[in-house]
Amino acid sequence: MSRAVSRAEAARRIGRLKADAGQKPYVAAREVGVYRRVIGENRGPLPDEALKAIYREIMSACIALERPTRASYFGAPGSFTHLAAKTKFGSQVEYLPCRDLRDVFLAVSRGHVDYGVIPIENSTEGGVNQAMDIFTDTNLKIAAEIYLPVHHHLLSNFPLHEIKVVFSHPHAFAQCRNWLTANLPDVERREVGSTSLGAEMAARMGNAAAIAGEMAAAIYELQILYRNIEDNPENVTRFVVLAEKSGPPSGRDKTSLLFWIKDAPGALVTMLEPFRRFGINLTRIESRPSKRKPWEYYFFVDLEGHVEDPPVAQALAELESLCKHIEILGSYPAAGTVLPPASEEPQRSS
Repeated sequence: MSRAVSRAEAARRIGRLKADAGQKPYVAAREVGVYRRVIGENRGPLPDEALKAIYREIMSACIALERPTRASYFGAPGSFTHLAAKTKFGSQVEYLPCRDLRDVFLAVSRGHVDYGVIPIENSTEGGVNQAMDIFTDTNLKIAAEIYLPVHHHLLSNFPLHEIKVVFSHPHAFAQCRNWLTANLPDVERREVGSTSLGAEMAARMGNAAAIAGEMAAAIYELQILYRNIEDNPENVTRFVVLAEKSGPPSGRDKTSLLFWIKDAPGALVTMLEPFRRFGINLTRIESRPSKRKPWEYYFFVDLEGHVEDPPVAQALAELESLCKHIEILGSYPAAGTVLPPASEEPQRSS
């Protein structure tokens, strides 16, 4: 007990120092360092995932002691992004739901919250295009990433044969296409802004169902008729944490960036050459229309390393001299593994 009290008092002192320096309480590199130390020292009997969950709540409580902290997330309460936010920050942070992705960015940039959590990529459906496009209009940075297993359930308070309409997000429908075709081939599929909003609407309407997660079922008091109806049992979504700035190197990092290429033959190959020469591994590259000029595209890139790493810094400096425009979206600890999800029990949101 005395050790816990000492930790709490230290958190308060650190909070005052960070506040005086204008710093936020959450530091991704520090979080990763704690997890690495805990796992490295673990000799059982608790598995690594259980220890991570315990220390997540300890860190959440300490962050709250340093300074009251708020985080926004995409979707209504019970969305998968809500679960991702809770998995990252624990139960002691105050959460603000946002029903539009752009509102998550605005909440952070206007200082209404300290952090924002959004989906950026799914292992089945690929990139979240709207999220990538919003990055072109903001100065916010990526401070962390979360990989979360996504299991879709059919939720309803009516038996399967009485269901006339199913609500969900377009990505959820796409990820459950085979199950829906086999079990509800003639039922209307109505797209909404998030899976949790679909659950909310299904709870209000007769003969309706939703495709959503377990947390949404608890919040909106729906029965889980069928579990894990996603076509790919390894379905994983990658989420990112938005903040005013990125953090220091953690020893195993990623960097995300956008760049616009010049309209010339072989331009993309030229842009990628600095990464090859400096031995930088690209983990993702995706093109999107710029929406500024017809047939002009920008590229969203994830690479291994931190902007403070000399090879990365040199490659980016050379890339900047070759492309029309470049924006560094942030450097942050590479998640590496899928986090154990936080408890899916409902909790208070602001």
